[in-house]
Amino acid sequence: MIITISDQATVSNQVNASGVSDTVFALLDGQGVVVAWTQAAEQLVGYSAGDVVGRSVALVLPSFEEGPAMSAFVERCRARNGWSGASAVRHRDGRVLDVSLRMSMVRGRYGTVRWLASVTDIGVPSGDATSGSLRGSLLARSPIGVSVRDLQLHCTWVNDVMESHDGISAGRRLGRRLTDAWPGTGAETTEAVMRQVLHRGTTMVHEYRTWLPASLGEERPFAVSFSCLQGAGGQSLGVCTISVDVAESRRVRERLALLGEAGTRLGRTLDVMQTGQELADLVVPQFADFVTVDLEQSALFGEGPPVRIGSIGERLPVLRRAGLASIRPGVPEALWACGEAISMPPGMPYIDVLRTSRSYLEPVLDTAAVTWIDKDSVRAQKIREYGMHSVMVVPIRVRRVLLGVAMFVRTENPMPFQECDLLLAEELVGRAAVSLDNARQYTREHTAALALQCNLLPHRLRGGSAVEAVSRYLPADVDRGVGGDWFDVIPLSGARVALVVGDVVGHGINAAAAMGRLRTAVHTLADMELPPDELLARLDDTVQRLAEEDTADSDQAATVVGATCLYAVYDPVNRKCTMATAGHLPPAITDPKGRVTFPDLPTGAPLGIGLGVPFEAVELELPEGSLLALYTDGLIETRGQDIEEGMHRLGTALAQPDLSLEDLCTRAMEPVQGQAACDDASLLLVRTRTLSPNQVASWTLPHDQTAVRRARHLAAGQLAEWGLEGLEDSTKLIVSELVTNAVRHGTGPIDLRLTRHQVLTVEVSDTGTCSPRPRNASPSNENGRGLAIVSQLSRRWGTRPTPGGKVIWAEKDLDPPD
Repeated sequence: MIITISDQATVSNQVNASGVSDTVFALLDGQGVVVAWTQAAEQLVGYSAGDVVGRSVALVLPSFEEGPAMSAFVERCRARNGWSGASAVRHRDGRVLDVSLRMSMVRGRYGTVRWLASVTDIGVPSGDATSGSLRGSLLARSPIGVSVRDLQLHCTWVNDVMESHDGISAGRRLGRRLTDAWPGTGAETTEAVMRQVLHRGTTMVHEYRTWLPASLGEERPFAVSFSCLQGAGGQSLGVCTISVDVAESRRVRERLALLGEAGTRLGRTLDVMQTGQELADLVVPQFADFVTVDLEQSALFGEGPPVRIGSIGERLPVLRRAGLASIRPGVPEALWACGEAISMPPGMPYIDVLRTSRSYLEPVLDTAAVTWIDKDSVRAQKIREYGMHSVMVVPIRVRRVLLGVAMFVRTENPMPFQECDLLLAEELVGRAAVSLDNARQYTREHTAALALQCNLLPHRLRGGSAVEAVSRYLPADVDRGVGGDWFDVIPLSGARVALVVGDVVGHGINAAAAMGRLRTAVHTLADMELPPDELLARLDDTVQRLAEEDTADSDQAATVVGATCLYAVYDPVNRKCTMATAGHLPPAITDPKGRVTFPDLPTGAPLGIGLGVPFEAVELELPEGSLLALYTDGLIETRGQDIEEGMHRLGTALAQPDLSLEDLCTRAMEPVQGQAACDDASLLLVRTRTLSPNQVASWTLPHDQTAVRRARHLAAGQLAEWGLEGLEDSTKLIVSELVTNAVRHGTGPIDLRLTRHQVLTVEVSDTGTCSPRPRNASPSNENGRGLAIVSQLSRRWGTRPTPGGKVIWAEKDLDPPD
């Protein structure tokens, strides 16, 4: 038996360079005992001939230490006339070397059998982990011819392959010298090389070309190595010849090189479409003439559940083209371009491949015999027009998930696909499947992250009559498109708006999730009409509570959720803006003349720190048309520039108030666009508006029973002046109920204000601090229905505290439904 081993260890550079893949390792008898050794084997495992000859090969092959294992292996090799695959050898120093093992059976006279051993580099590309079945199949595609000669150069052992290399049968070869079986100058030269090998005890290489009787006229190049076989005492016992078909060996090496190339060319990005195209480009023209890669659409778009292997019934998954390559310019063989959905007529191999997840091989595509071709005239025309004669369809699958199918076609290459080609295609597709699955999972995560961010940030900024607003957002995690920054424009009662910007510590999906919780909390607190300083105090409590809830171990200190926030309320009636900050940077304010200032705000502690220091609010009066820029530190703090420089740069960009808000936003964001950001950057830019005096009417009423009648009369007159007579009855009823509550439950003077903006707002204020609450009045109760009536007649209503008491307000649409 001849054992051929290939491994990271280089045995003979001369042999490898010549095209001979195998170097003799050892000669074994039928029981696995070493009967001859070589210098190449000694270089590989460190054992000399005296150490191993006469002993079991299990000394260097750990997998055969058990006697039954060796016997069973020998029987399998005998049944298959040899074997090749992955194994290991043990070095003298205890190291175990991973190798590719080839076993070839050689026969002697009278039917005796030996097994010869050689080292090959054809089975393992450098740094590669090719599957054992594929490696063995490729080695089988490049069989080696083996013969062993004694000291007189008589042939004593030979394998069946040798006859196909030089045309000499085993009967003519055994017991004879080469010059007897193959007279001529070439034989004499070869014997001279053999004598040198016996004399030196080394390995030599020789190349020759021959014409075989069965294929006259076709020249076939062969490369031959000669190795000296040594006995237990190190003496020469004979010479072993290994012959390799150079052309076939080259084709096998090309296949393995293709596998090695796949490791560098597949999965260079996390783009599903590009990875599919990389697979197609990899194999054309080296392996196939036309290739398509079609993926299930959930893998492409990252939406919907993945298709599980074995779950496909009558309803087939939708496949879209993701890769396309051909030896012909423009890929005229293709029916669909990349991105398009493909159709599958009944009986098409795609359907069986999808349902069974097993590959399909049609070595010779006979258009007359294959029935599914007749059901698709367009495909049939393409097949005949471009001479598609051999086809393979391989499922793209990973971890029980079906990603799609890849089709390989030969047109110009006359060689039909064989089983070993199918194994290679499956190996390539399997590697691509891992990259595609990574890209698929990234696409799903990216899609989910974008959906999360899209739902967390406002889709449209509603400034109402108070402000015009635009925004920009640039996450530091540009791959996922999510971060911890947020901004908002929240409509409040009385035409006012709340302006918010915040920044959660960190980036990515976790920061975005924390941001979403804080944004929801801010909306809830804003609906309570709290002043900015009180709102931030409540928000700080909320952040600390959320951090405590997130702590899994009650004995462990709560994880601090660091965040900053700026909250401002702008009133277009009096042009006053009240703001407070929790560790956030102050806004940039640009007046109508282009002067930019950063107000000196009391800097409160960041949210979640738990210092207990109260927040302070500052009230500013803004000219009509002022610009307010609320931003996060990622906009002004960049590498190489401190915050002061960034704030100056932002102020310069905003010092042209005549420009549109969109243009100003673009100018302000330019320094961070296209750069590797270290933090999320957000900008909320608003231009203030002012309600004209004729849009607001207010009165002070006495705190007695006459106040209700007077309030109804004043409201009716103002509605008539505004042309809103259609709202008179319902508005008078709302005014009556609110003023009645103020008279009954409040103290001091009562103020009534009507504001006409996008809606009609009715506001009644008094000096009481107790907010009213709706009650469920029973049929026998004479009171308790006032706020229920207000709720039914208005689009929304509520209460807000003021420094001197409270305000109860209600809103009505200017165009009420019939």
